[in-house]
Amino acid sequence: MSEGVLLGERGRTLLRIFGAIVGLSALMSLPSLLYALANGEATAVAFLEAMLLSGAVGFVLWYPVRHARYELRLRDGFLIVSGVWVIAVLVAALPFMLAEPRLGLADAVFESASGLTTTGATVITGIEQLPRSVQLYRMVLHYFGGMGIVILAVAILPMLRIGGMQLFRAEATGPQKDSKLTPRIADTAKALWLVYTGLVVLCALAYWVGGMDFFDAACHAMATVATGGFSNYDASFGHFDSALLEAIAIVFMILGGLNFGLHWYAWRRATLGHYLADSEVRQFLRIVVAASLVVALSAWWGGRFEHGGEALRHSAFHVVSNLTTTGFGTTGFADWPGLAPLGLMVLSFIGGCAGSTTGGMKLARVQMIVRQGLRELKQLVHPKGQFLVKVGGKRVSESVVIAVAGFCTLYVLVFVAIMLALTATGVDILTAFGATTATLNNLGPGLGEVATTFQAFDGLQLWLASFAMVAGRLEVFTLLVLLTPQFWRD
Repeated sequence: MSEGVLLGERGRTLLRIFGAIVGLSALMSLPSLLYALANGEATAVAFLEAMLLSGAVGFVLWYPVRHARYELRLRDGFLIVSGVWVIAVLVAALPFMLAEPRLGLADAVFESASGLTTTGATVITGIEQLPRSVQLYRMVLHYFGGMGIVILAVAILPMLRIGGMQLFRAEATGPQKDSKLTPRIADTAKALWLVYTGLVVLCALAYWVGGMDFFDAACHAMATVATGGFSNYDASFGHFDSALLEAIAIVFMILGGLNFGLHWYAWRRATLGHYLADSEVRQFLRIVVAASLVVALSAWWGGRFEHGGEALRHSAFHVVSNLTTTGFGTTGFADWPGLAPLGLMVLSFIGGCAGSTTGGMKLARVQMIVRQGLRELKQLVHPKGQFLVKVGGKRVSESVVIAVAGFCTLYVLVFVAIMLALTATGVDILTAFGATTATLNNLGPGLGEVATTFQAFDGLQLWLASFAMVAGRLEVFTLLVLLTPQFWRD
């Protein structure tokens, strides 16, 4: 490891940022602490202990180096973002260990990783019996993780303006990370968070009007817009059995699956026409419609649903839920007949649009890699022809095409490696495939023994699943680049 990483102003600056964000992570316990105090829940002590402990650690890291200043490089952004996510997951696990359900370390880390990465997988059953402050805490993790802890830090902590663009590039999702909505990166992060929070408020109001009580509405709104998938009930959305609430969820899952830059533009210009003008959005909606019809027909013909309308209702919900990697469920889909279970899992690999809160590879990348494949076919027929890869009628540069191809290749290799590792620990192939798909794509529900919860997994398997969730949330490159020897060389 180079001396500059550990010593000097660069190392002190990195330590200052780590300390500041670890201290910021302590605030994730604050809403639940206030709720527990207001309602006389015994969990208040646990949330206070967790907040004070993590806050103290952050202060101890930050205070001695609080005056350090260094112009961060891109590689520093990768190191900070990966480190912060790992630390934040550990910090967020504390309340699960100190309060009900008092999970062990591996279980608590899995639950916190699932919340912060907006995966929505769980090791807990009897969720509705948990103290409401704990139920709220799970949703708050979704809220903070949806747009990203580091983007929040760039938005509200002036001390992180140095190198803010490096942090934003490492944290943001999708192939077009260099684009900014505003001239200053801090203003960009603030704009994204304002739009994000506004959608959460609108979703909560819609759920409340649709029949949920205010607590459930607020909690499920955070999970919906963050495309997370946690619910206050073991049966997820099936608990409500309401076509109206499911329709509201579909609308806001789709909004969470679209590029938030489009939402910002709609807010600033008071217009909606640019949504359908975006080629990625059009393709996204086409997939929703086509996949809903195919899955509904498969489930109906297979006898899973008695009426076609019922099949379409549940199929559309699960298609949107899986495509946006939210992971909400109404009936569950693991036992559906025909191609439905596998088809719904495959949708999570696509994910939502670039710049959204979803997991998966992102539709923009899938579009590019498919068009690159079609170009290669044309090139075989016409070796001397010149064919371009276009998205939205615009040419995509060769460097972007190569980067996307490299990402997709690495993504698949990571998927295979995690799946093989799980099978090596004794997990059957179907469960290993379902678990890897559910965690790496930040989906939540899987197949086999993890169709509803991950309680069947032991410690090592949970650690592998937790790694997969963080790797998927950081789109593999950000985390895996730290494992290359070149990263640590000046």
